Amino acid sequence: YEDFQHLYTEAWKAGLKGLATYRPNSVLGSVLSVTTETKTEQPQDFIFDQDRRIVLEATPKPALASLRWPGRPKLTSGSEGWVSQVVKHPLGSFVAFVSHTTSSENNNASHHPFEVWVNGSEQPRGLGALAKSLSMDMRTRDPVWVRMKLEMLMKTAGDDAFDMPMPPDGEVKRMPSLVAAFAHLLKFRIEQLGALEAGEGITTPMMDALFAKKEPKTGTDGTMSWTVDIANVGSGDDFVLGLKELVLPDGQRRPYSMWLAGVYPRALDGLCKVLSLDMRVIDPAWIGMKLRKLLNFGEPLGDFMARVPGEAKMESYPSTVSYVARLIIHRYAMLGILDANGYPTQQMGVLEIPEKQSRSTVYKPVTGKHCQECGNATLIKKDGCEFCTSCGAIGACG
Repeated sequence: YEDFQHLYTEAWKAGLKGLATYRPNSVLGSVLSVTTETKTEQPQDFIFDQDRRIVLEATPKPALASLRWPGRPKLTSGSEGWVSQVVKHPLGSFVAFVSHTTSSENNNASHHPFEVWVNGSEQPRGLGALAKSLSMDMRTRDPVWVRMKLEMLMKTAGDDAFDMPMPPDGEVKRMPSLVAAFAHLLKFRIEQLGALEAGEGITTPMMDALFAKKEPKTGTDGTMSWTVDIANVGSGDDFVLGLKELVLPDGQRRPYSMWLAGVYPRALDGLCKVLSLDMRVIDPAWIGMKLRKLLNFGEPLGDFMARVPGEAKMESYPSTVSYVARLIIHRYAMLGILDANGYPTQQMGVLEIPEKQSRSTVYKPVTGKHCQECGNATLIKKDGCEFCTSCGAIGACG
């Protein structure tokens, strides 16, 4: 009786007039029974070396506090920049643009790269998304973080290897992939600016916020994963997105690596590498911010209709990359880490989000009728009542 006596209270709260329960017996059987659920243990077999071990610090340092700018800095007079040589490849030709600012500290001029662009009418697909993600990394005050990402990309191999003349003297070297060539160009320019030097007094907040510097490798029992199929008929993409997951020491289940398999632009392998590292930053607000930046990434003739994650309706997405970002946000939402818009459900305090960048709870003005309270023509019907999207006034209902 003690196992189900709470049902009577719940029935009373629900307004039921009566409730009958039957004890297990050989005549009526077991209409109501209490069974002990046995949960199958999820596989999590990892081999940790010094760089792959999972580490949770008690008080990790803020990560977004390391950003020089929360977004692209507003430079009314423009910025200085560097344009690479034309990179010629069978998949397309392109040039890389690196913009930087200059500041004087202790009578010494210092240069801070903050943005990289890929330009060209025939640029290889996927490089633009990688450049957009790396631009945010370049705005951090952590040169070790940027160097690690570039060196990781320089080792990316694929079926798009080619010979490229290297700056500054034009020596021809074999590049293992387009992504590797792009990373070599960036590293050359950023080193020219002296922005990869970890000098005295330089902090590494991004590196300190990692719970695993390298991707944890599994043993024979493997680990958990989540997979989803993606197809863009217009661009010919047809592949599987996979997220490898683990359970952190605090009990939270987190994706820590992403992979693609199938037909897709090989430059997306580089994007997978940098986002996988972003996933291993202890505060999910960081990966949430990175994914939101990719939601509006578009490609010429790359838009397509696809299922809205978690819903039955279809929606148009500007590119395959945009849909990949939406699906990853959806998975984080399924795990209760991010909401459907890519914002953390709980602020950890590790990632200090600037006030202007934090999620706004204010309604955006929507054109409607005249509002008697504020005078704006922004009065609409919401949940059966008149609602002003400018001042929040609620009018007549029904």
